[in-house]
Amino acid sequence: MAGPEITIRQTGGKYSIRAHGAVIGETSRALILQEGDLAPVLYIPRDDLQMVFLDASDHKTICPWKGEACYFHLAGKSRREHNVAWSYENPLPGLADIRDHLAFHDGVTVEEVS
Repeated sequence: MAGPEITIRQTGGKYSIRAHGAVIGETSRALILQEGDLAPVLYIPRDDLQMVFLDASDHKTICPWKGEACYFHLAGKSRREHNVAWSYENPLPGLADIRDHLAFHDGVTVEEVS
């Protein structure tokens, strides 16, 4: 069975990434991954994030189209949110552009600023 069409492209905008009221990253190098009919997902380069706020989780999931995803917890001063970000450390062939990028669940705000 063939998987959904997956496309990856540059966004062209500048984004601010916030959690718990603090800016944890800014980038003009975000990627948009479109997987079939699913909502597009922004992937942020790790180099543009303050990784000190993100701790690796033991949680992993498998996507048959992208590979194994590893997850990250958000470490704040007063609370910790589990598995708010994911990354494909070794994405399947054709998806290497998202290596070293993170995508975020609710709890982290990614907004275009220009």
